[in-house]
Amino acid sequence: MNNKLNKVYLVGGAVRDSLLGRQSKDKDYVVVGETPATLIALGYQPVGSDFPVFLHPKTKDEYALARTERKSGKGYCGFTVDASTSVTLEEDLARRDLTINSMAMDAKGNIIDPFNGQADLKNKILRHTTDAFAEDPVRALRIARFLARFGEQWSIHPDTQALMKQLKESGELAHLVPERVWNETEKALSEKHPQLFFQALNGLALFPEIESMQGIPQPEKHHPEGDVYIHTMLVLKRAADLGFDVETRFAALTHDFGKAYCHQQYGNLRGHEQIGIKIINEFCERLKVPNKFKALAVLTSDNHTRCHTLFELTPKKVHKLIVEKMNAIVHPHRFLQFLQACLCDAQGRGETFVNKDYPQLQFAQSLLNALNQLDKKAIVQRAISQGKSGPHIGTAMREAEINCLRDYLTEFKNNENKEPNHENN
Repeated sequence: MNNKLNKVYLVGGAVRDSLLGRQSKDKDYVVVGETPATLIALGYQPVGSDFPVFLHPKTKDEYALARTERKSGKGYCGFTVDASTSVTLEEDLARRDLTINSMAMDAKGNIIDPFNGQADLKNKILRHTTDAFAEDPVRALRIARFLARFGEQWSIHPDTQALMKQLKESGELAHLVPERVWNETEKALSEKHPQLFFQALNGLALFPEIESMQGIPQPEKHHPEGDVYIHTMLVLKRAADLGFDVETRFAALTHDFGKAYCHQQYGNLRGHEQIGIKIINEFCERLKVPNKFKALAVLTSDNHTRCHTLFELTPKKVHKLIVEKMNAIVHPHRFLQFLQACLCDAQGRGETFVNKDYPQLQFAQSLLNALNQLDKKAIVQRAISQGKSGPHIGTAMREAEINCLRDYLTEFKNNENKEPNHENN
């Protein structure tokens, strides 16, 4: 720490992570009793316009003047900031969201803990620092994200849960900027236990598409785990347990968005795959979800049942799935993400399914590999030599691809006695 500043403290996540024995990505410091002019004179670079935050001239760590925040309006930006020299360290810590984030460490390594964050850290409790927690709606998302990071051994304190409910009832959650909701959601999806994020926020009407899954029944033969909500949480958990990327996890989360609508409208789940497309599009539009997430989610909703029945499909239907629907030759990585999401769907059905083999994944990859070995240049040249042009060349290519798949499937079936039984998952 810079000795030219008298009162400098490491704060927030870096202190928490140090006590947990975890590596912290960023180090944030609070400076007490100084002015912006002092820091600028020492070479610190000012950043941001809402409150006085500076970058250290060498380490580029963040140094912020101690401040208080008073609610003055709706939403995330509705605060009046006081960063005068009279603001104390404890006042600065009091404005923070959780007790485990409201600790500081001085230059000698002493912990300043006015809100008993160390006790909550030991007891694995996520608790609000003060009732000011309810003034910032983003904090409901943040606390759910911490639960997704730390896991099921942790819990949200009942009083904090009550404040989260208060955020909904006061209308504060309705003022959340969509980009902020998605930013926290994307971070939560990348955590080790992303399903806990959505479970913690259940009932707050932030994700009605997910909440509507509760109580929607599924055929017990294929879904012994229970309703669509339970299934979706297990599918998302499986995607995280297998270490799949965040886009695949989003596809796992959204793949059955159509089931609640189908059950409510028709009394069954038939056609949920295609119905889900519209619901996913609306979800992504509302929260400003990036296109790469939306594209994979839509494809997964539309095609996951086709993937499950891959061994029963005709060559033409296999071609429709791999080439026409998934465009897998052009987007092989996205196709793999899709297959991984389908694997999670098959295995996210309770203990009897979680380790069950999903041979469709390897089989689909082998079919794509067969298509990639086609000599497309020769196919085009042959079509041209036969007097074909324009769309007729495309037709010739499609026929060659289907014949390739037919040959592969025929050979596979001839050797099927060497393969395990491929039942529909």
